[in-house]
Amino acid sequence: MRVTFTVNGRRETADDVWEGESLLYVLRERVGLPGSKNACEQGECGSCTVYLDGVTVCACLVAAGQAEGREIRTVEGLADGDRLDAVQEAFVECGAVQCGFCTPGLVVQAHDLIERIPRPSDAEIREALAGNLCRCTGYEKILDAVRLAAARKAGDR
Repeated sequence: MRVTFTVNGRRETADDVWEGESLLYVLRERVGLPGSKNACEQGECGSCTVYLDGVTVCACLVAAGQAEGREIRTVEGLADGDRLDAVQEAFVECGAVQCGFCTPGLVVQAHDLIERIPRPSDAEIREALAGNLCRCTGYEKILDAVRLAAARKAGDR
């Protein structure tokens, strides 16, 4: 089947997509956007988190055909050209990247949180990121990064 969608503001078409193919596979292998990671393929780790019509989803659980005509935003689409988003900058500055495998999903999920709740509490941050697993277990730096990004976006720093 042919699937046409918009990803990071650009219209894309993928041909010969098979019925069971995931959105994650299409994004990584057909569109060339490797930011979303393929880890558990069961929606348990959150490494493949993307926006689908403005709502965060695990791209490994979305059939590619479900993306027909829809808007997708990946971690690559958060930056404005060469300028990183405030969440991406905060992750780098706080050393929250660690091995980097979980980072794209955490960044997208944190971006969504701050868009919805500009000044999240620690409990709200933990709840928002509960579906994103970091196997390096360095969550404190990740929390610091989300706090910093939220403060910057709110104009506090």
